[in-house]
Amino acid sequence: MARLKKILLRVGVIIACLALAGLIASFFINLYVKGSVDEKILYAATDREEMSQTDADKLAEFDADCIIVLGAGISDSETPTPMLQDRLDLGIALYKKGVAPKLLLSGDNGQIGHNEIHVMLSYAKEAGVPEEDIFCDHAGFSTYDSMYRAQSIFGVERAVVVTQKYHEYRALYIGEKLGLEVIGASSDQEHYGGQMLRDFREFLARNKDFFKAMLKAKQLIGGETIPISGSGLISHGE
Repeated sequence: MARLKKILLRVGVIIACLALAGLIASFFINLYVKGSVDEKILYAATDREEMSQTDADKLAEFDADCIIVLGAGISDSETPTPMLQDRLDLGIALYKKGVAPKLLLSGDNGQIGHNEIHVMLSYAKEAGVPEEDIFCDHAGFSTYDSMYRAQSIFGVERAVVVTQKYHEYRALYIGEKLGLEVIGASSDQEHYGGQMLRDFREFLARNKDFFKAMLKAKQLIGGETIPISGSGLISHGE
């Protein structure tokens, strides 16, 4: 009995040490992901004032193929969440200021009754963006898939990525590791409820995508190529 207790104690110590090592590694991975791309976040929308043309011109010097707006959920079948609306507002503002000639909207359209792309596309069209300049990725089920498909489906080489800053680090890191040239414009026009939970989930997601990017994992769904240099109408699916 005493021998069994000693064995169990040793096993418990080993498990605890492995768990601690894993936690420490996770913290270092997060620090690495954030630190490696921090300087690539070149613009931050921290209020609802109009972007200056000077800021726009600085971003335009990057000569991006497009502005990627990442999905963030919908409130109902016609309404983006506040976070998504802020991303769309900034992405549209960048487009109208001449930062890039195309918008690539990437979201989750994988469930009946949850057509994120329909909402994003409608919002951009109502804001006056020409339909042919709007590209839609209906299979942007995750940040990794969105960045992977930007390159593999739409042929993007250089992009301005629009999302909230806490999420920018992972999106930019994935893009870089997949061979894209990327910069970030963060859309934090307000404070959003539930940020502590999102930060925790993002901590875990950075670790997951660190290894996915390292292994160059494929996107969940492939498809025919739709060059970002052409017309986006074929991608609308409406």
